[in-house]
Amino acid sequence: MATSDITALIDFYVREKDLTRERVIQALEASFLTAYAKMVPGAERIHSLKAVVNSQKGTVKIKATMTVVPDGELKDPYNEIQLSQAQQLAARKGAEAQVGEEVTVNITPKDFGRIAVQTARQTMQQRIRKAEQEMLAEAFRDRAGEVVTGTVRRYDKGDVVVEVEKFEGYVPMRQRIPGEEYAPGDQMRFYVVEVRDGVRGNELILSRSHPNLVRRLFENEVIEIAEHTVEIVNVVREAGYRTKLVVKSNDPNVDPVGACVGMRGTRVKNVVNELNHEKMDILEYTEDKVAMVTQSLSPIEPINIIEDPETKTITVQVEDERAAAKAKGRKGQNVRLTGRLISSPNDRWEVRVEAYDEHAKAKAIAKEGAGELAAQLGITDDLAAAMVAAGFTTVQGIVAYGVQPEDLEEALGITKEKALDIIQKAKAAC
Repeated sequence: MATSDITALIDFYVREKDLTRERVIQALEASFLTAYAKMVPGAERIHSLKAVVNSQKGTVKIKATMTVVPDGELKDPYNEIQLSQAQQLAARKGAEAQVGEEVTVNITPKDFGRIAVQTARQTMQQRIRKAEQEMLAEAFRDRAGEVVTGTVRRYDKGDVVVEVEKFEGYVPMRQRIPGEEYAPGDQMRFYVVEVRDGVRGNELILSRSHPNLVRRLFENEVIEIAEHTVEIVNVVREAGYRTKLVVKSNDPNVDPVGACVGMRGTRVKNVVNELNHEKMDILEYTEDKVAMVTQSLSPIEPINIIEDPETKTITVQVEDERAAAKAKGRKGQNVRLTGRLISSPNDRWEVRVEAYDEHAKAKAIAKEGAGELAAQLGITDDLAAAMVAAGFTTVQGIVAYGVQPEDLEEALGITKEKALDIIQKAKAAC
């Protein structure tokens, strides 16, 4: 390989791959070693072998480190050299050689550079790829959690390949926004998940669906967040459909929701546009779970909210089935995100939405009243329920309105003796 060939090859990779000259030369030397191993039988038996590329002179030499042994005692010609030969080599450098020493011997075959060029070119890409992966790991190892701008290049085994700062990153299926298109040349912002050891070696994993992408976009968009005047408390997201962002203000004079929305909605619109028009709810933080649920389901106004700390459920009753469907959202996303919003890893809550039922409420009240009446009069639950249905709802009412035995006989279909017993017990209970 001529000087111009080596220089041009090194310059190409330095320029196109943004690699240092040292890394390119190391990759080229490794490629020549591979070529030597294919060309020379028994090369694998040499213990210490290296290629030396001189980019200035345009030369490549293959060298081996051998141990000096006495003449006539050569047992391993691949790793040993006789003393007389070693002395000849040393004399050329004005030095001496002794038995037991290690010397470096040039074992480059004749015309090796010319013959090995094709093999070296074939393996160079693999070596450069390894060097790129090492630089990738160095560049992004400590950048997990950042947002970067990348350009979509192609698809590879189902992953979207994105160019980020001259490196390739991958967006797996689970890290993409459902329904979002990724066309070559598109510029997007991505969340850096990690650099992992994958099937391709070091892989930069990027995300468009991670909740923290929303967090970082608002941090970049809202100066009050960057200055810590407004704080993001929580982000829950079903990518491509809806995100709920909970914020609070550390300054009583600053409205946290208004700061995130911006003048005429410009700030939130910038984020929503970046996320392919995903729905965005911005809520003000409160420790009151019921208040958070009410705020999250707005503009639907609950008729009743039942909080049950034992089962960790909040049941929201709304006007009718239509309002219930709207509060739940598409496939239950809105109510599901609301449940995640008031939960923590060690305190899981569920939010339920149902239509308000006046008849069911009346039945519940009646059942509760019948239970109390049965206990006071010492009668069965069924008889007490029949009394409530007939209008005899309390012992006070039975006494106050002067209910007669025949009234109970007729309404309930019971005996006169049973009716008298009920009236007497009602009077005693009062």
